[in-house]
Amino acid sequence: MRIIFMGTPAFAVESLKVLHQSNHAVVAVITAIDKPAGRGRKLNQSAVKEYALSENLNILQPNN
Repeated sequence: MRIIFMGTPAFAVESLKVLHQSNHAVVAVITAIDKPAGRGRKLNQSAVKEYALSENLNILQPNN
């Protein structure tokens, strides 16, 4: 089965890990855009995006 995963918060990473390690193909990950945070207003990535990058998954970040 080919899957497109949608999620942003840290608790969604576990679901993505299980799907990615199964027999299913995760063809894309859709997550929120990077947002500035903190005093330096540096761009922060979502936990799902960080995992997807580490596993070389396709990432889509729509504006809305």
